[in-house]
Amino acid sequence: MNTNFSSRLARHGLVSAAVAALAVPAAVVGLAAPASANAACGVVGSNLDGSAYVRQTAGVAANMRSGSSTSCGITGYADNQNALNYYCFTYNTSGASWTYLKNETDGTYGWVSDSLLPKDAGGVRGSRYYCGF
Repeated sequence: MNTNFSSRLARHGLVSAAVAALAVPAAVVGLAAPASANAACGVVGSNLDGSAYVRQTAGVAANMRSGSSTSCGITGYADNQNALNYYCFTYNTSGASWTYLKNETDGTYGWVSDSLLPKDAGGVRGSRYYCGF
């Protein structure tokens, strides 16, 4: 019976259609991921996030960097209780999110790993707006 069923599928072109239907989602998924999802050293983010400033968590200091990697140079510090103005976020090559921000307390700009930033009122660390790269 399986042979008869298979031959009917083949005769009506259903095997080819089934294989094609399975191949299309795989191709789409492959295209969905960005080719380079990080901010290289020296790349700045646009001010896309109009939310209110947040204050760095008491007792926490984070390096601000020239890109979304610890290999990028330090441009400043998001120190204890500094007012932080989030601009936008991206992902580094490891998939961790980083936010580009301005430290309103001292005027410096840089990228900070979201894991080091305080949560906003909605429980989100870092910017809610994707930089686009």
